Amino acid sequence: MLEAVVFLVVGLGLLVWSADKLVFGAAALAKNIGVSPLVIGMTILAMGSSAPEMMVSATAALDGKTDTAVGNVLGSNIANIALILGITALIKPLAISSGVIRRELPLMLVVTLLAGALLWDSHLGFYEGVLLVVLFISFLIAMLKISQNEKKNGDVLLDEQESEIPEGVSNAKAALWVVVGLVALPFAADTLVDSSVTIAKFFGMSDLVIGLTIIAIGTSLPELAASLASLKKGEDDMAVGNIIGSNVFNILAVMGIPGLLNPSVLSPLAMGRDFYVMLAISILLLIMALGKSRSINRIEGGILFACFIAYQTYLFYNVAA
Repeated sequence: MLEAVVFLVVGLGLLVWSADKLVFGAAALAKNIGVSPLVIGMTILAMGSSAPEMMVSATAALDGKTDTAVGNVLGSNIANIALILGITALIKPLAISSGVIRRELPLMLVVTLLAGALLWDSHLGFYEGVLLVVLFISFLIAMLKISQNEKKNGDVLLDEQESEIPEGVSNAKAALWVVVGLVALPFAADTLVDSSVTIAKFFGMSDLVIGLTIIAIGTSLPELAASLASLKKGEDDMAVGNIIGSNVFNILAVMGIPGLLNPSVLSPLAMGRDFYVMLAISILLLIMALGKSRSINRIEGGILFACFIAYQTYLFYNVAA
């Protein structure tokens, strides 16, 4: 058991580190070959924080743990809003001024409802996976077009994203980090999933609950790091935008992966319990962010964080469900 915990911690650390290095190298390489900063910001950087979820989802699906993969999506989206934005807003209220965010938030809710429609029969099929991936590509194209229009108006989120693109990195160094990330990321994901399964069996947890708790919180660490870094720089829109983008990516790309790799019957609790928690938290964020103040204050941050603690407490006392 102790060995599994050690491997879990090592796997999580390596997962976050390798995802960061992969994104760093890919963004630097793209910049060096002349890819537009706008394209880099809206694709490579925006997808970067979801890289751990993608790799864990693929690994879990290939291991026949589709419940874990889907639990990772639902749990990560709940953690992104309730835990990460909750903590961030408690530290400092978040002002929202980006037009891109005001367009992405309703879209996030639509995508969340789509997830509910697909999970309604407690089955994730191959063609549903294809649909999600196609919609993911369409989403990227749509956001690029929206961002191009907003860029002309000097949207603050896009300026903040472009400031994150690495400068002065040689092609050799960028390529090295891409290779390192591509090698380490699947190894870290495999270590994380294997150790999580061992721990789950020890405590009598279901595959779904392990995805909703340990794995979901662990794979959300990049979003936490990104949000706190954005907060330190005074980039409130970036902190919120990272979460919204990650949640959309999780549903469309990360949930599409197990559908493609291992179509399966799912635990009915994924739809009957956890989806509704994700939907409620998403609606709560929409109300907070698009209200009159166009901000998330400390009280609202405290509400989000309390929701996360309550949900995790419930899962802890129902570990086998």
